[in-house]
Amino acid sequence: MSDQNNSYDVVVVGGGSAGISTVSSLLKRRHWLKIAVIEPKEEHYYQPGWTLVGGGIFVMDETIRPEQTVMPKGVTWIKEAAASFDPDKNSVGLASGANVTYKSLVVAPGIKINLDAVKGLKETLGKNGVTTNYLRETAPYTWQLVEHLHEGKAIFTQPPPPFKCAGAPQKAMYLSCDEWQKKGLLDKIDVEFCTAAPSLFGVADYVPPLMKWVEKYNAKLSFSKNLIAVDGDKKIATFNVTDSEGKVSQVEEKFDMLHVSPPQCALDFLAKSPLAAESGFMAVDEHTLQHPKYANVFGVGDAIATSNAKTAAAARKQTVVVAENLLAQTDGKELTSLYLGYGSCPLTVSRGRVILAEFGYGGKLMPTFPKWINNSLKATIFGWILKANILPWVYWNLMLKGSEWFAGSTKKETDHH
Repeated sequence: MSDQNNSYDVVVVGGGSAGISTVSSLLKRRHWLKIAVIEPKEEHYYQPGWTLVGGGIFVMDETIRPEQTVMPKGVTWIKEAAASFDPDKNSVGLASGANVTYKSLVVAPGIKINLDAVKGLKETLGKNGVTTNYLRETAPYTWQLVEHLHEGKAIFTQPPPPFKCAGAPQKAMYLSCDEWQKKGLLDKIDVEFCTAAPSLFGVADYVPPLMKWVEKYNAKLSFSKNLIAVDGDKKIATFNVTDSEGKVSQVEEKFDMLHVSPPQCALDFLAKSPLAAESGFMAVDEHTLQHPKYANVFGVGDAIATSNAKTAAAARKQTVVVAENLLAQTDGKELTSLYLGYGSCPLTVSRGRVILAEFGYGGKLMPTFPKWINNSLKATIFGWILKANILPWVYWNLMLKGSEWFAGSTKKETDHH
């Protein structure tokens, strides 16, 4: 790339759901913007579908499309990885050593699945009964394990936050148990859910309806129990268990099947950059999604240091806020679009039923639908139809194309003097 051609109105780092949706929302408002998307991957994933791949409901191919087919028309796709940020010079460094400059920057590179944080995990994933729905390579293996397990011990783990999709570690367990129960095998399988958290779900209102399913499947819950090592050959998982006084002890458990939700963290190039908060994720105002120091830089999706659940549904609300506020900032106007922390976890408790958890900052319930359509505190068939049939269609045909149905932003109250 020659230096004359690599300056843009907007540069977007990341061509996943958050990045592509933001580009589409910007172009919907100003189709003439000169935009570049920095994204090395040739494939685009619908990751919320991977739980259903692990549950034998979808096949992996249904969740993947060529990146080319979701890239909005008229943008420049830079097919390499971003390597560094220099916000003082309005510049992004690429892996090749080239630089791209911008008037405004949107940071949306996603989150890093940190397999190295659990000793031995990388070496044994995808074999020895060790799997995860968080990776495209291994989600189909989850279903193979479920189909072939007839007795023994099945462990499902949940790491400390942050990690994407707060419900995914549990969903893997519920869908597996549902299958074993249908086959009449569940009473021969010892199921344990080991979570690093002190409770089953971060939003207390959803715990009672979820507990009904935990009890239905006779699963054992172990809180404050964090996976630190796996020995695949010996089929032993090692956990740190924290007691009520904060003392930590180590325990080893044998398993026949182990579904790991791996620890996750900020991507290295972001964590090392001037844009990072202490956590390594990108510092943003949690309502306007603007960087606190660099006014022309905005963050969206899993990469930002906000307290909301990291889900595709959260990105869908954030993209509208970022598009509106970025353009307001460009025009020298006040930023009036606010993100209230909305996230959604369709908790798949069986094949055919979903508890549609929707909540914002502080665990405030934010249901999209009135109670007569869907009671979000119950497992419903409506929630299932939404998760398995409607949302994938909405994702490919509306969200990525800038349609903001049900995704409008909240406006800040302004004084009219």
